[in-house]
Amino acid sequence: MAVPDLSREPPGPGLRRHWALEPGIRFLNHGSFGATPRAVLAAQGRWREHMERQPVRFMGGELPGLLRGAAGELADFLGAPGEGLAFTENATASVNAVLRSIGLRPGDEVLCSRHAYPGVKNALRHRCHEAGAALQEAAVPFPCADDDEVVGAYDAAIGPATRLVVVDHVSAFTAVIQPVARLTALGRGRGVPVLVDGAHAAGMLDLRLGELDADWYAGNCHKWLLAPKGSGFLWAAPRAREGLRPAVISNRWGQGFPAEFDWAGTRDPSAWLATTEAIAFLRSLGVARYREYIHALALEAAALIGAAWKVGLPAPGDLLGAMATLPLPEALQGRAAAGLHDALWERWRVEVPVLEIDGRLWARISGQVYNELADYAALAEAVTELAR
Repeated sequence: MAVPDLSREPPGPGLRRHWALEPGIRFLNHGSFGATPRAVLAAQGRWREHMERQPVRFMGGELPGLLRGAAGELADFLGAPGEGLAFTENATASVNAVLRSIGLRPGDEVLCSRHAYPGVKNALRHRCHEAGAALQEAAVPFPCADDDEVVGAYDAAIGPATRLVVVDHVSAFTAVIQPVARLTALGRGRGVPVLVDGAHAAGMLDLRLGELDADWYAGNCHKWLLAPKGSGFLWAAPRAREGLRPAVISNRWGQGFPAEFDWAGTRDPSAWLATTEAIAFLRSLGVARYREYIHALALEAAALIGAAWKVGLPAPGDLLGAMATLPLPEALQGRAAAGLHDALWERWRVEVPVLEIDGRLWARISGQVYNELADYAALAEAVTELAR
């Protein structure tokens, strides 16, 4: 299946045929695991079939060059040279690789946002526990008025014992875009390396990793870049590549970054190789048009829902990308998040995450090119009915 020419097709439900989503559902949770277009899944299938025709030839002879080629194309899309990027299974695996590679000692501190993704925060806790270090959390506010509040929270939390600063690019729960350029400059100005958790950024935002000045950038391709699941990446600045190793050590130990990441034992590389098809799919849509639509739809949907639930947007529109997190009506506060999620799915076939943040319940909506405003109107009406 070739990448379709979507340049003249308007975003909305007409594009839904290019995804395998079940008919009749309101899928408003692209942010959790993504949803991969059929053409990209077909490309992954072709890579798997090619691999199985002669596995030894493929793994030993073809794969090294193919991986570097795909990594180079992805890096170019992300605004960075290819030699600084390695594929991983996901952003969490990338974060773990960095944490396993840095030296921490008793008394050291690692700093992250209090809204850090739970899997990342657990990895930080584990690494700090091993080393006798301490995990500190910047009191990043939510709701959030502006970038200054975020930078101020990190500025107040960085101390003389801080050895690593971990920054979210797009907060997984709050959906707020963090001022990563200012935060990396803050860390670098204090002599502290910075790791960016960019799980949601690739595809959603116009990245220029080579200009960001972070030490490491962990990202996913399976979300807003539309690649298959199991496709993540780790980018490292030249100064941060020495001693950087994958969490799994294998045959290429000692060959450095990114060679050690390219081979960590036998695994299915088809998701990584299919990222080139995902990039082609985005370019067929029009990358700028794609980003503009998903951002505008998320904001329009948030306004519609906010009016129905009588709640406000917790951050300015320019701090949001293709997601928005909104408080549920007061009548639903105190209920079980999982129960509300299940009710929305089972009764109305609306898939949306219900989150608990600071003791309150919120719904995080995602905007995608297969969505239209009617999808969010259905969510607004369903929650209103539950709140009666």
